[in-house]
Amino acid sequence: MEFFHDVNIDWLGKKWYFLGFSLIFSIAGLLSMFFWHGLPLGVDFKGGTLIYLKFEQTPQVDRIRQAADRAGLHDIKTQSFGHAVDHEVIVSLPQRDTKEASLDTGRATIVQTLQQNYSANGAANAGKLDLDNATRESLAAFLTQTDPLHLNNQAVEEVRYRQIATTILNYRDQDKGGLIDNLAELNGKVDPAVVAALQQGAYLSGFTVRNVEIVGPQVGAALRLQALEATLYSLAGMLVYLWFRFELIYGVAAVVAVFHDTLITLGAFSLTNREITLTVIAAILTLIGYSMNDTIVVFDRIRENLRLMRRVPLSEVVNRSINQTLSRTVLTSGLTFLTVLSLFLFGGEVLNGFSFALVIGILIGTYSSIAVAAPMLVAYQDWRAKRGKVASLPTGKRAKA
Repeated sequence: MEFFHDVNIDWLGKKWYFLGFSLIFSIAGLLSMFFWHGLPLGVDFKGGTLIYLKFEQTPQVDRIRQAADRAGLHDIKTQSFGHAVDHEVIVSLPQRDTKEASLDTGRATIVQTLQQNYSANGAANAGKLDLDNATRESLAAFLTQTDPLHLNNQAVEEVRYRQIATTILNYRDQDKGGLIDNLAELNGKVDPAVVAALQQGAYLSGFTVRNVEIVGPQVGAALRLQALEATLYSLAGMLVYLWFRFELIYGVAAVVAVFHDTLITLGAFSLTNREITLTVIAAILTLIGYSMNDTIVVFDRIRENLRLMRRVPLSEVVNRSINQTLSRTVLTSGLTFLTVLSLFLFGGEVLNGFSFALVIGILIGTYSSIAVAAPMLVAYQDWRAKRGKVASLPTGKRAKA
C-alpha cells in the first residue's frame, strides 16, 4: 500500500531549514533545563511521598494547596487524576530525610492538614475519630475505650472490638470505595450501640487516603543513575549494531539523530514543566528504538541505491531513498501517532507523561530520520572530499538473507 507515487521532494535542499528548526527547539529546551524550569524530576527520582486521596465531592485543588500552605507545607504538588466522577487527587510531598519515620510523617502531616484546614467539619470535631481515615488499630482502640457494648472485660473487649472494627472498615473500603456517606449506614452492619458511640465520638471528614508511595532520596538517586545508564547503554548498543550492519558513519548518524530526539523530548518536558518519572523513561527508551528503526529503513534504502546508482551524486541518492520510503514512513508513523495521541487525550493523568513523551518522540523521531540522520551522510562525504579522500560513501556489507 502506497500513499505517494513518484515523489520528488528535494529534502537535502531544505537542510538549512531543518537545521534551524532543530537548533531552535534544542536550544529552547536547554535554556529551560538550565535557567528556567530545570529538569522537573518526579518523586521516583528525587525521593518523597505520593499520597493518593479520594474525596466525597469534587476536590478543590487550589483550596488543598492553600490549606497546605497555611500548615507550612509550601513545596507540595497536587493534581487530579483518574475519572472526574472518582474525585481523586495525588499529593506529592518532597522528602530529604532518609529515616523511615520521617517519611511516614509525610502521610500523617497531609491527613492532619486536610482535617484541620480543608474538611468542612474537621475543626469542629477536633479530638474526635476521623472514621474516613481510621485504621483498624485506631478504631478498635476507640471502641475499647468507649466500650459501647459494656463488656467490662479487657481481654474480651480487645478481641470483640477488633472484630467490629474489621467489619466496619471492610464495609467502608470494599463496599463504599473508601468513604462512608453517613454513620447511620452502619445500622444493620454492627450493633446499634456501636453506631451510637461512633455518632458521639467520631465524624466523617469527606476524604480518605487510598494509597501511599514512598521513595527515599537514596533510592531516587540510584534510580536517576540507572535511568541514565539505561539510555546511554541503549545508544551505545545501537551504535555497535549499526557499525557491524552498515559502517561506522551510519551508526554515528543514527545515534546523533536519536540523541537529538531525546534532547528535544526532555526539553519539551522542561518547557511544559511536566514531571519526568520512571514511565517517562520507559517511553523515551521506546522512542529511541522506534526512531532507530525508522532510520535503519532509510539507511537500508540508501545502501541499496548506492549499489544501483554508483555515478549519481550522493545527495540525489539520499533524496530518492527518502522519497521511496516516504509512504512506509507516513503509514507506520502516522498510525502509531494516532494511537499514542488517543492515549494522551483519553488515557488519564496516570499515563499522561508516558503518552506525552511518545507523542513528541514519534513526531521528532520521524522528522530526524529524514532531516538529521540522512543529511549527516552527505555532510560526511563532503567533509572527506575537502580533505582529499575518497568522496564516495561506503555501501557496507550486504546483509545476509
